[in-house]
Amino acid sequence: MKFSNSLKFNAVPDWWDEYIAYSALKKKIYELSVQFDLEPAAGQHQPYERARLLESGTTSANDIFTPLLDRELDKIAAFYTTQEKEMLDELEELRALVERTEEEGLDATPYYDDDDDDDEDDDEDETQRSQSYARDPSHGRETSYGRESSSRRRRKASLDAGHLTDRSDMGRRSSVGSEDYDIEASARRRRSVDGETSPTSPLKPIANMFRFGSLRGPEEPETIWTARTDFATDTRMLFKRRITTLYILATSLRSYVELNQTGFRKVLKKYEKVTMNDLKDFYIHTRVEKAYPFTTATKDRLHQAINDILALYARCVTRGSVSMASKQLKIHQREHIVWERDTVWRQMIGRERRGESDGQVKALGGTIDSKEEPILSVPTPVGRFSITNKGVSLLVAIAVFVLCINFPIVQGEAANNCFAILCFSTILWATEAIPLFVTSIMVPLLVVMMRVVLVEKDGKGHKEAVRLPPKEATEFVFSIMFSPTIMLLIGGFTIASALSKSNIDRILITRVLSLAGTRPSVVLLAFMMVSCFASMWISNVAAPTLCFTLIRPMLAQLPPGSRFAPCVILGIALAANIGGQSSPISSPQNLIAMNDMEPKLDWTGWFAVSIPVSGISILLIWLLLLANYNPGKTIDGETLTIKPIRPPRERFSAKQYYVSFVCVLTIALWCFEHKLEGVVGSMGIIAIIPILAFFGTGVLKKADFDQFLWTVVFLAMGGIALGKAVAASGLLHEMDKLIRSLIEGLPAYSVVLALCVIVLIVSTFISHTIAAVLLVPIAKEVGANLTDGSPRLMIFITALVSSTGMALPVSGFPNQTAASQEDEMGNLYLTTGDFIKNGVPASVMSAAVVGTVGYGMMWLTGLASSGPSIPA
Repeated sequence: MKFSNSLKFNAVPDWWDEYIAYSALKKKIYELSVQFDLEPAAGQHQPYERARLLESGTTSANDIFTPLLDRELDKIAAFYTTQEKEMLDELEELRALVERTEEEGLDATPYYDDDDDDDEDDDEDETQRSQSYARDPSHGRETSYGRESSSRRRRKASLDAGHLTDRSDMGRRSSVGSEDYDIEASARRRRSVDGETSPTSPLKPIANMFRFGSLRGPEEPETIWTARTDFATDTRMLFKRRITTLYILATSLRSYVELNQTGFRKVLKKYEKVTMNDLKDFYIHTRVEKAYPFTTATKDRLHQAINDILALYARCVTRGSVSMASKQLKIHQREHIVWERDTVWRQMIGRERRGESDGQVKALGGTIDSKEEPILSVPTPVGRFSITNKGVSLLVAIAVFVLCINFPIVQGEAANNCFAILCFSTILWATEAIPLFVTSIMVPLLVVMMRVVLVEKDGKGHKEAVRLPPKEATEFVFSIMFSPTIMLLIGGFTIASALSKSNIDRILITRVLSLAGTRPSVVLLAFMMVSCFASMWISNVAAPTLCFTLIRPMLAQLPPGSRFAPCVILGIALAANIGGQSSPISSPQNLIAMNDMEPKLDWTGWFAVSIPVSGISILLIWLLLLANYNPGKTIDGETLTIKPIRPPRERFSAKQYYVSFVCVLTIALWCFEHKLEGVVGSMGIIAIIPILAFFGTGVLKKADFDQFLWTVVFLAMGGIALGKAVAASGLLHEMDKLIRSLIEGLPAYSVVLALCVIVLIVSTFISHTIAAVLLVPIAKEVGANLTDGSPRLMIFITALVSSTGMALPVSGFPNQTAASQEDEMGNLYLTTGDFIKNGVPASVMSAAVVGTVGYGMMWLTGLASSGPSIPA
């Protein structure tokens, strides 16, 4: 486990900000490496003193990093000193109270303890503490350990008040025992006031089960720690709770010291590795080991305090048995840690899921703010007014929307209103001023309220278009949003989730990659093919992530500066983009295209075109990467050999065979859906089969269903609603007239090439799915107006080219994932230049393959009404 993760899991949540800021220091190391261009001169480290002499008169990395370490060390020392003083004071006070209780013995006056009120107060304290965790888990020293809690003060007051209350009121007393001893306390209350228990009492065996230690011998004198009276039992319970709390505090301090000392060693080791300076030994010996929390005397003092707490527990609870005391206290400590991790971490995760983090990500030692920086911030009487780039985009979208409404651009009020909605949605989708799925959800709202849906009704001797009222328009919009296409999308998510959860995807991919051998060029092609194939079935979102996980051990063994690392990462990303066009469920744009095709295209027809197109595109991109990177050679010109991937040894289980059978059956039914149309109706009905087969048998759980990409589902639903609104409002008719005038007399193939260029440019800068949402209706009209064209052909071309926009780091999720890959030093494998140098020609070649090979395959499969009309 990485130390950063170990620090998170072992830290006391209440002391979150008081640990060494390990992640922040590590990030600073990489910044210093870039700032000072620190590279090993001859593979040798520079001693700290020599580095200071050589860099005298200039600011060195050590001069910047050492004060940061000093600040962390001072913070830790100050916090530890405060906690240690409180712990030792509490120990002395508790020791004195034990002595006084022993002196008074059984003759001490018992005490009242308003149990009900304390329980209510404790519940209130727990609620407030939980709410505090939920608001901010890193609230520093204001903690139950950092300052004396109200519950601790009440326990101390209860012990002190025990000597001031009249024995005559003992019958009114109620037990305040710990929760671990509620059964014993209930049994004690049933005893008589004089402390004797009926020999026939049915609770006697239960009470004996929860005794604190071994039975007292007949010759042993009865003390406050051994007596069986109610007063003695409750006294022991109260001391047990207080000593246990003190023990947890002391052991938490010991863990605090050990974690921070390890943190300093780790971060200094990382600093030496990156900057090639010998600062570690010097700083550890001269600063860390001399700081108060890390000195031998301080550690011995803490160790002695823990032993004293053990002795007090043995004296008060386990009748002198130190081994039993140690065992019981360790059990309490373990239960406390389990409870702390379960409640605090669960609340933090839930808080993030509910979106209550205010754009901040908590980390040990500080807070990372992920909010967008404002481009303008102006103070006002009611607070500071800030505006970001997304805010500007939102204002522009609103302004365009208002202008389109008030200054008609398209003939017909309904058509003009729909044009305004189209412009408004396009700007928001392109700029992501608000989340994409929110814009999609807004589409049906605007369609209904602005009454853009028209229906034809019989008028006086002719049919006239009438705008639907809001109620009928609502029914129309919602009826088309949840279409068979959406069900097909959910079925695809189900198959992908089942393959991933049963580990089938990893097993199959690893077995294929184990056959690739050791030649870098072959390994590169194997990874690209696997990435493309995985994208066909588990989406081009999950496939590159899985492949990047598989190549990480391989990349760690490459020589420094190897060109194979960026080459294979970029190859996986580009292949995943190509895989997005290979099957109908590999990306949402394919399903959007299939939804608009009339008649519907089955899976066999899709594969007949997409498989050859994808295969040729992968080979061309592979050759491009080999030419640009030459991954088979190292920087020194030597031949690079890749360590082979070991195939998995485990065999398929019955569950994995079941998942494979259901997936293959579903895909086969999708391929031959046109022959089963009289039985299943559409592919959306077939998509229900894996949902029932996996969720009904327990292969997938409710949590898996919750993790589906529902934002993508709503994005597709909004796109379908907008497309239908464009057709129903008359806007598509107006576009039809414009398009007819533009392409009149042009051959079909010239229009295909022009469409490929337009779609490629649009999909490079915006989401591939959004590009399909906007361009598929236009492509449909273009195809309908061609004398030798076909709407299905133009829609198919649009869907395939949408996946080829991969020239930039932001062009599609695979590129975004590849752009974030880092080596062990925190340096990015790829730059924007890598994407432009390879992504631009890869995009152009892939789009050209669609426009040539793809067009020819579509003509051969009957998607074009006539043969290709290619000008000489």
